[in-house]
Amino acid sequence: LSLRGTCQLSPGAVGLLASTAAVVLGGVRASRRLFRGLLWDVARSPIGFFERTPVGNLLNRFSKETDTVDVDIPDKARSLLISAFGLLEAGLAVSTATWLAANMELLGNGLVFVAAMCAALSKAHLSAGIVGFSVSAALQVTQTLQWVVRNWADLENSIVSVERMQDYARTAKEAPWRLPSCAGRPPWPRGGQIEFRNFGLRHRPELPLAVQGVTFKIHAGEKVGIVGRTGAGKSSLAGGLLRLQEAAEGGVWIDGVPIAHVGLHALRSRITIIPQDPVLFPGSLRMNLDLRQEHTDQAIWAALETVQLRAFVASLPGQLQYQCAHQGDDLSVGQKQLLCLARALLRKTQILILDEATAAVDPGTELQMQAALGGWFARCTVLLIAHRLRSVMDCTRVLVMDKGQVAESGSPAQLLAHKGLFYRLAQESGLV
Repeated sequence: LSLRGTCQLSPGAVGLLASTAAVVLGGVRASRRLFRGLLWDVARSPIGFFERTPVGNLLNRFSKETDTVDVDIPDKARSLLISAFGLLEAGLAVSTATWLAANMELLGNGLVFVAAMCAALSKAHLSAGIVGFSVSAALQVTQTLQWVVRNWADLENSIVSVERMQDYARTAKEAPWRLPSCAGRPPWPRGGQIEFRNFGLRHRPELPLAVQGVTFKIHAGEKVGIVGRTGAGKSSLAGGLLRLQEAAEGGVWIDGVPIAHVGLHALRSRITIIPQDPVLFPGSLRMNLDLRQEHTDQAIWAALETVQLRAFVASLPGQLQYQCAHQGDDLSVGQKQLLCLARALLRKTQILILDEATAAVDPGTELQMQAALGGWFARCTVLLIAHRLRSVMDCTRVLVMDKGQVAESGSPAQLLAHKGLFYRLAQESGLV
């Protein structure tokens, strides 16, 4: 009896131990590797991937599909292991009857039929207890097989989540973040001179060029405005400068160094951009201004003083430790833009891009931003991409984009006197 009990219990115990070890040692590790790989690969995807991929799909991959990999697949796999060892346990019990040993390969109802027939034919040699136990064990085998098939089907369905995560992990990646022989080593860029040479760019390989044949030079410390109608290619120039999309033809040079020979991390860390939609993260105001905690409180207060927000921040509960709501919903658009400008001040990069940063702010806030640009950023190279022409009237030079090309270039006064495209845009804006 003790030997029989050992034979019956040990497979179940071994099955439970094996399934637990598989989940703890294998499942958790596999899930961690899948999630880290997915996060890294998605973060390295080009900007076009995020433009054509709905946010809901991304959230689904990082939430529902990940939960399926973390919970459902281990449960199904563990159930399969337990069922398999349960099947072995039942098989060992049945195999104690010598007449049933040759019929272990039969499945389902066939196994029950054979067990019943054998029991009926061998009733003279078997006790009633052995016969009943044999038929009962065969019935358990049938149930176990059905359970295995059902769990296997559920496991195959759950594996689809892994395939979906792998689809995003296999997307095209951006250029390397770091290059072993990077051409742009500190203190590059020292001056901030920018030169586009026959530059062309397309947003996706199958689309025509959004910008083509663009050639111009921006001198170090120059403040240049870029204007044009919607879709003229203004923001595409900023995307090309940051290599959000790679150049389809020509290239861009900063201080004589081709940006194609600079790692993305080195390039983007030395250029500051303020987009039209300001970005604030949940957390303290200080954290939003100094993400890497590199500056003192005095430096942060000085930056706030420059953008004329010192009094406002001083009136907030907790001041620099004030907790911003999600996306800064407790602040106005103008206040968020000024905070982003203060963050740009603290970065102290030599090149600043404002991509329609004043489009959604009131005239008073725009004047505050212009004052900060004229003071703190006087030695920096500034690219001011604007839809409202009023924002570029104090720039040293204005580039007018039309159909992906530079249609006009010159000072605002020269362009108005020329009475070309810039003049017509000024008329539509009510400036002349």
